[in-house]
Amino acid sequence: MTPQPASKYDAMDGEGMCPYRLVLEHVTSRWGVLVLIELLERSYRFSELRRAIGRVSEKMLTQTLQTLERDGLVHRDAKAVIPPRVDYSLTDLGREVAEQVRALATWTKDRMDDVQQAREAYDEARG
Repeated sequence: MTPQPASKYDAMDGEGMCPYRLVLEHVTSRWGVLVLIELLERSYRFSELRRAIGRVSEKMLTQTLQTLERDGLVHRDAKAVIPPRVDYSLTDLGREVAEQVRALATWTKDRMDDVQQAREAYDEARG
């Protein structure tokens, strides 16, 4: 098997964090995961998305959406109407990563009984 050339994103940046790790952090953050999965279904207005996700502050949702937009995963469509309307949807890149995130979330849900059994066994062995 031929070794793969090193990616330009394998090297640490000046702050000690690889760029791809930052994107991974954005995508797998608590709110990033939920935003991406929710936007897989359809586009949302901010308030609709906040209600659909639940228990997220306005500030946190705003920051999450801005971060995902900057990464090219979310599209923000501001319509010049009265009252102003802003819709959020996934880009093609966002849809691709959201499918991956949803698969992980589905696996977690499907395997939760096994995880719980492992936790109980671990706690019992150390308790």
